[in-house]
Amino acid sequence: MSVVEQHARAHIVTDTADRVEDEQRAVPVILRYDPDRDPGAVRVDLPGGDHEWTFDRAVLEQGLRAPAEAPAGSGSVRVWPCGRVQAVVEFHDRHGVSVVQFDTKALMRFLRRTYTTVPVSTAG
Repeated sequence: MSVVEQHARAHIVTDTADRVEDEQRAVPVILRYDPDRDPGAVRVDLPGGDHEWTFDRAVLEQGLRAPAEAPAGSGSVRVWPCGRVQAVVEFHDRHGVSVVQFDTKALMRFLRRTYTTVPVSTAG
């Protein structure tokens, strides 16, 4: 089966008072789906090369539909919508929390492409 890879731009959410333009704060992110490696999981590669997160594809889908007060996922990854056009993915590890904001359209496009490769019913 073929690997789905999509480049996207996202914003790392911080509490700094930095007033830099939005486009300058956007960072490149790679969304990957490899059904041969794990048909039920997606990967998100954040900038820096050593920040790769793997989690259930269902968490991403559920999170895009979840109410903001009840994000999908538990443990190290949580996903929820942020308004009508954005979604938040929160990554937890021993170093702390990374909060990344995506355009919902980019995540939905990626999910559709993964379902074309391996439908939900056959993804482990």
